[in-house]
Amino acid sequence: MRALFVGGLVDNSELDLNESVPPRHYPPNTGAGQSRYRLFQLGRHHDDSIAYAVYAAPEMGEAEVERIIGERDYPRRFEATPTPPPS
Repeated sequence: MRALFVGGLVDNSELDLNESVPPRHYPPNTGAGQSRYRLFQLGRHHDDSIAYAVYAAPEMGEAEVERIIGERDYPRRFEATPTPPPS
């Protein structure tokens, strides 16, 4: 699964996640109380496996994150269907 970052210091960065379920925040445990990226969207393949996880900077609004995801076209790039993260 690929982690994709929108906004903040690591905007437009990517990394591989080796977990079967992406963490709700990234990094999952900072220990410093700093703001973390929040899980915003998952991209799922037809077999329901997770292709990507979009993490958004905490200061970004939903509409702005959606706009950037649309521009970067993650669903097409990963051939996946966008879904909201589990609650």
